Amino acid sequence: MAKSKTKTRFACTACGYSTPKWMGRCPECGEWNTLEEELIEAAGARPSLSPKSISKPVPIGQIDAHGGEVRVRTGLSELDNVLGGGLVSGSITLLGGDPGVGKSTLLLMACERFASKGLPVLYVSGEESTRQIQLRAQRLGVTSDSLLVLAHTDWEHIERTAREAKPVVMVVDSVQTVAVPHLTSIPGSVGQVREVAHRAMLFAKQTGTSVLLVGHVTKQGDIAGPKVLEHFVDTVLHFEGDGRSALRVLRTVKNRFGAAGELGLFEMVDHGMRQVPDASARLLAERVADAAGTAVTAALEGSRPMLSEVQALVGPASPGNPARTCVGVDRTRVLMLAAVLGKCGIPLHDRDLFVNAAGGVRLGEPAADLAILAAASSSLLDLAVPDDVVLIGEVGLVGEVRAVSHPQLRLKEAARHGFRRVFGPRSLAAEAPEGVHVIGVRTVRELLDQLFG
Repeated sequence: MAKSKTKTRFACTACGYSTPKWMGRCPECGEWNTLEEELIEAAGARPSLSPKSISKPVPIGQIDAHGGEVRVRTGLSELDNVLGGGLVSGSITLLGGDPGVGKSTLLLMACERFASKGLPVLYVSGEESTRQIQLRAQRLGVTSDSLLVLAHTDWEHIERTAREAKPVVMVVDSVQTVAVPHLTSIPGSVGQVREVAHRAMLFAKQTGTSVLLVGHVTKQGDIAGPKVLEHFVDTVLHFEGDGRSALRVLRTVKNRFGAAGELGLFEMVDHGMRQVPDASARLLAERVADAAGTAVTAALEGSRPMLSEVQALVGPASPGNPARTCVGVDRTRVLMLAAVLGKCGIPLHDRDLFVNAAGGVRLGEPAADLAILAAASSSLLDLAVPDDVVLIGEVGLVGEVRAVSHPQLRLKEAARHGFRRVFGPRSLAAEAPEGVHVIGVRTVRELLDQLFG
């Protein structure tokens, strides 16, 4: 019998679009240089569905929902909060992060917590041998016999092993190293990643096993592979570190079983990951008192309030194009706020401006606007913002101060850490807890007069 010829196609890593010819720009999503060559399986290689596996439509009112949503808590409170209360049975979670940030360490610690309860757990590694995993386990104090380790890259073998072991939780580290044999493309290619993720999803739904996939990231910080990979899974987590400190941030990007945007903090130590339950205290621990160019804001990550320090440095006036460098804050928003300050009598058009969210966090919400304005003004005027002040509020293009979401959570977090004065929109006063004085301002100019006279 003659063998089928191998076919080649080009698939877009951003959207999954495929074409028989290479193109510089994907016609589907418009991204440049994202089409990668891959070998595809011969016709007839994919197994067909058996009649028993074909389901029929059911009226929604007749669906048996007995038992509802079943969650298994990991025992790591920071991880559980990010997941929305724990892992949902039959769910599939994708964890991405830079090399060396601690993804494998975090998941191995979570597996130990599961296994210590007597729950069977399977840890599959395509990057390390069982000996390498055991050496890490010794350092972390992972010794439970309920934690099974498998070093393999063949998905069919992995799935057979998992069906025999019947784990409650299975980790695949990483999805880019695992391959399906009947596909001739190499592991990590668009076709392989898509097929492995799809089969992992089917396995999770059929068996009720919670599957965690580890994913590599690109230079831009996005999870490598086709974008459809993130659509397959129920939850997408990003594990981030700034490379300069031991602080690690675990962030929810997508969650079908909870709120997206939740945040958990960890610190890398000798014996693994240490949880940081009080994010505000950790982020403000190294704050310098009475320093010009800093201000504190109360940000909201998902449902979690967090006090964060905003730092700004304004350089002397100079000819040429001034520098605009932003770390942890949106650069476009900083440019807008600089223009607003210019209208209020504090011109920055000819000065270098550097803005940083201290501690490696990202402040993406507009509630940090007032703190950014106050820090920049403080640096230019060389006048410190008082240490007991928190600034909360969005700023509009005409310099008005606007209300923010969930003000009560923010004010309670400020009061818990000893801040007694809060500058923000006047609507905050109605939510102020005992011991916190809200100084309501309508405009940026009014704020500057109140802070710096």
